[in-house]
Amino acid sequence: MRRRTFVAVTAIGASGTIAAQGQKLGVWKTLGGLREEDGAAPVEGAHWFSAESAGDGMAFEFPAGTLAKSKCITTDLLLDGKDLAVFQIVLREGENGRSFNFRFGVLAQCSLRMRLDLSLVDQNKWMADREGAFLKPTCGGDRVDLALVDRMTFRVLRKGPRPVRWCMTDLKAVPAMPPKLTEVVLPKGALLDELGQNAQREWPGKTRSVAEMKSRTLAQAENASKLEWPAGFSKWGGWKLKKLGEGTGWFRVHNDSGRWWLADPDGYAFWSTGLDCVRVDCDARVDGLESALKWIPELPEFADAINNGGRARPGAKSVNYLAANMIRAFGQDGWREKWSRVALGEMKRLRFNTVGNWSEWEFAAKAQFPYVRPMSFRGARSGMVYRDFPDVFHEGFEADAADYASQLKTTANDPAFIGYFLMNEPTWGFSSELPAAGMLYNIDACSTREELARWLRRKYDGNDALTKAWTQPATFEKVALGRWRGVLSKEALDDLREFSVLMVERYFKTLSKACKEVDPHHLNLGMRWAGVPPEWSVRGMKSFDVYSLNCYEEKLPRAQAEKINSMLKMPVMVGEWHFGALDAGLPASGIGHLKNQADRARAYRVYLEDAAADPYCVGAHWFTLYDQSAMGRFDGENYNIGFLDICQRAYDEMGKAAIASHERMYDVASGKTPPFANAPEYLPKLFL
Repeated sequence: MRRRTFVAVTAIGASGTIAAQGQKLGVWKTLGGLREEDGAAPVEGAHWFSAESAGDGMAFEFPAGTLAKSKCITTDLLLDGKDLAVFQIVLREGENGRSFNFRFGVLAQCSLRMRLDLSLVDQNKWMADREGAFLKPTCGGDRVDLALVDRMTFRVLRKGPRPVRWCMTDLKAVPAMPPKLTEVVLPKGALLDELGQNAQREWPGKTRSVAEMKSRTLAQAENASKLEWPAGFSKWGGWKLKKLGEGTGWFRVHNDSGRWWLADPDGYAFWSTGLDCVRVDCDARVDGLESALKWIPELPEFADAINNGGRARPGAKSVNYLAANMIRAFGQDGWREKWSRVALGEMKRLRFNTVGNWSEWEFAAKAQFPYVRPMSFRGARSGMVYRDFPDVFHEGFEADAADYASQLKTTANDPAFIGYFLMNEPTWGFSSELPAAGMLYNIDACSTREELARWLRRKYDGNDALTKAWTQPATFEKVALGRWRGVLSKEALDDLREFSVLMVERYFKTLSKACKEVDPHHLNLGMRWAGVPPEWSVRGMKSFDVYSLNCYEEKLPRAQAEKINSMLKMPVMVGEWHFGALDAGLPASGIGHLKNQADRARAYRVYLEDAAADPYCVGAHWFTLYDQSAMGRFDGENYNIGFLDICQRAYDEMGKAAIASHERMYDVASGKTPPFANAPEYLPKLFL
C-alpha cells in the first residue's frame, strides 16, 4: 500500500473547522494489516480504513521538536459497524526512548472529534472528559518531553470479532485546542430507542414496547415481598451451619485455622457475595448527541431522569432511561421506593447477601439488608501533589481526614452495615510513576516535598553524597522546591519508592484512624486497588481490616491473595469483577469478554466459586446490577455486565448461575464441595 502524508501542523479556521493546509510532519507507514479503502465517506474530507487485527495502524516519524509548539493532536472520525473499537496513540522519544500513550473508545455510527490535549504528556491527569462519541480518553506510559518526541503511532488497540472499519480526516497537530464537535453525523439514524435500548441492533429478549416493560416491572414489584434467602442462610445471609463464636452485634473478620471468614452480627460465618451499583444506574451521556435519541424525557414528569453535570462536569447532560422506565411503570411519585423493593427482592431471589459499592445503600439500611458504602477523600485544606494523591504532610491533612470520616456518623450504629471502602481506584494507582516521583515533576512546592528533603538529609550526608547515590546531579534544595526536569535515575527511583511507601502509609493510617474514631464498630474494607497491586503499595496499607481489590481476571489470583495476607495479616475482598458478551445489544462486552450469555453464566460460576474456595478471600462483589447504557455512561462505558437490562429484563442464564453458586458457596468455602470448574472460552477483551 502506498504511504500517505497524513499529519500536519495547522491553524484553526474562524469557522471552527480544522483547516487542511499546514506544515507536513511526514508520511505514514503501515502497521500490521491496515488497509486503505476507496469510496465516499460520510465525514467531510475523511478516508476509509479497515483493520483485521488489534495492532493494525500507522507509524510516523518527524524531526524532534515538531510537536513542541502544538497544543493538540486531532482528527474527525466515524466508526462503521456495530461494536466498540478502542484506538491508541503513542508518542515516543526516539526508537527506544520514553513513550506516552493515549487511548480512547469510539461509539459506532456516530462521528466524533478526537482531541488529544498535549499538556497531558506531563502525566498529572489520568482521564480527559468524554465528548460525544469520543469515549473515555485516558493516559498511560511515561511522561515525555515534546521537544524530544520524533515519532508517533496510531493503531487499533482493542476490537470485537469483526474487522474494524472507520473513516477519518488527516491527523493534525494544531497550535490551539480545536472546538468540540457540535453537529454529529449519524449514517444509520438514531442510536437509542424510546426505552433507552440500542436502536440499531436486534437480539433475543429485546423489549418491544413500553407496555411490555411496564407489565414485567409491575409483576416483579408484586412478587418482591415473597422472595427470601434459602433456609440455610441466617437473617443476615450468613451460614447457619457454622458459628464463629458469640455474635458481637457487628460484622467482623475471623480466622478459623487459616481460613478467613467474615462473621455476621449473630456470629455466623459470612461470605460476602455482593452486587455493586444497586441503584437506578443507566445514565446515557447525551450532550452533543441529542440528535441520536428517538425520545428525550420531558419535564416535569421525568425530572428525576434528567441530570445536568453541574460544577463537576459543566455542560454535561445525562438521561437515565432506567429511571424514565421506572417512572413509566410506577408513576412520578414514590417510584424510587417501589424500585428499591424490586431491586432488593431480585437480590434475594438471586441469593446475593450484600449490597455492594456505589449503591443507594440507604434503602438497604432501611430494609436491614447487609451493605457496604463508598467514601471519597477531597483534601480541601491539604490539596493534591500528584493526580489525586494528597499532601499528606500538610498541617491541614489531619483536619481533612476528620471531615472525611464524619460522614460515617450516619451508619455508626447500624448492625446491617458491614463496612466502608476508603476510596476507589485512585488515579495515582494507574500511573507508571511513583507518587513521590510524580510529585517532583508536577508541583513546585508542598509539605510532602519538604518532608522528602528532610528524609533524604537523614539518609545522606550532604548534596555530594546525594548526587553520588543518585548517580545524577541532585541537591536537597532541588528536591524540596521547583519542578524536576529530566529523567530520574534508577537509584533515585529506589529512594522515591521507599518514600512513596511512607506517603501511602501516612495517607491510609491517618484516614483509618479518623474513621475508627467516628465508627469503632464497622470494618475498614480498604481502598479498592485496580488490579494486582505492586508490592511497594501494599507495604503502606497495614491499617485496614480487609484488603480490597478490583480484579477483572478469569479468577482472583490465589498467589496474590496469599501474598497480601502474608504481608498484612488480613483477608482479601474483590470489590469489582464482571464478564460481558456482544449478544445483548451493547457495543462492548465489558472487561471480561465471552461469546454469549450462557458463557457469561459459566464464567460467573468459575470465578465466584474459586474465590469462595480461596482461604484468604472473604467476598466478591459483581459490577453491576444493571447493564450500562448503549450510548455510554458519563465517561463512555457501555457494557453488557448486568443481571438486569435497562428494561428490567433479567438475564435467565446469569440468574440460574448465581442461584446455583450462592446456594453452595458455603460448602465450597468450607472445603466440603469442590468449586465449579467448567470454564468457558475467554475471548480477547473489548472495553474502554
